Amino acid sequence: MADRFYELHVAGVTRKLPILNVNDKLAIAGFVILGDVELVEKAAAALVKRVPPETEIMVTAETKGIPLVHEMARLMGMPRYAIARKSVKAYMENPIIVEDRSITTKGKQILVLQDEDIALVRGRKVLLVDDVISTGGSIKALEELIEKAGGTVIGRMAILAEGDAMNRKDIVTLENLPLFDAQV
Repeated sequence: MADRFYELHVAGVTRKLPILNVNDKLAIAGFVILGDVELVEKAAAALVKRVPPETEIMVTAETKGIPLVHEMARLMGMPRYAIARKSVKAYMENPIIVEDRSITTKGKQILVLQDEDIALVRGRKVLLVDDVISTGGSIKALEELIEKAGGTVIGRMAILAEGDAMNRKDIVTLENLPLFDAQV
């Protein structure tokens, strides 16, 4: 159980986030939007105001970006969005697969775009959406997936920028989230 916390203010919502070690040097504030209807709705409404007008489809990675992109699509009247899965499923006939590294996931992981989602992004202008962008590894993997599927990434968007991502000019975020020194 965490004994340190960070108070986050984003989109008119305040949350007390536990600060958790990810290794012996680094700790992060645990930001989990799953199940937080108020936070997802308010963040989505704030982000939708900044969506590039030429956006034709939005893509997110499994899992935490799903409720966010769903609410954004609903607010925009967009009937579909695509999800990059983290494993190959039996029903995927011709998936596109790329490797990804994230500071919150131990080791390598994969991102997979299935046939129907490949068709959704091919030849279209794609907005990448995530809950937090930190090292940029997941966004880079999503960009690679979209490129392989024949889509064009026209923007990157997240609720929070963490660590070095706070200095990036190529992403749209609502707030910054600092990194912390690990405590033993």
